[in-house]
Amino acid sequence: MAPQAIITGMRRVPLVLVLLRLCLAPILLATAWWHPDRTLFAACLVGALLSDYFDGVIARRLGVATPALRRLDSVTDTIFYVCALLAALATAHELVRPYFPALAVLLLVEVLRYAYELRKFGKEASYHMWSSKLWGLLLFIGMWSLLVLHRDGWPVALAIGWGIAADLEGLAISITLRAWRNDVPTIWHARRLARLEA
Repeated sequence: MAPQAIITGMRRVPLVLVLLRLCLAPILLATAWWHPDRTLFAACLVGALLSDYFDGVIARRLGVATPALRRLDSVTDTIFYVCALLAALATAHELVRPYFPALAVLLLVEVLRYAYELRKFGKEASYHMWSSKLWGLLLFIGMWSLLVLHRDGWPVALAIGWGIAADLEGLAISITLRAWRNDVPTIWHARRLARLEA
């Protein structure tokens, strides 16, 4: 195989990893509905976690971390964990029920944030904040607790609480920025960008 073909193929790896995570979402949901299997839940969760980590690392290393890829990555994360939550509701409803009020707050903040971003920028944000990266890890731990261990407790509560905080930071960044940007790590970075653009 020619070197150029190898390089071209390597540049597609981040997209393939994102699409892999996207494909894992319906598999997770179908497993919950038709044949709950903790081993398959574990495989889907680990696959999603690893693909989420390595797609960004490889994309930055190869210089293909485009805004379009970053947006797709963010949307895929949302789809996967929405499917994971639906899977948890299907297989561990009694464990999730006590968290309904907190989940309602999280959903409200998430919807408000998306609505604001669509109105202001014409598309959803893709900040990949540090708080969101930590939230991704906490979501993995919380879903592992529900789907694989069949337990609730602090991993679930912490994932929901941190998610609310991360979404509020994302909303604050969207309010602060004058124009759409991707990869804004914190509200501090957003304020600095806003001052530079003023």
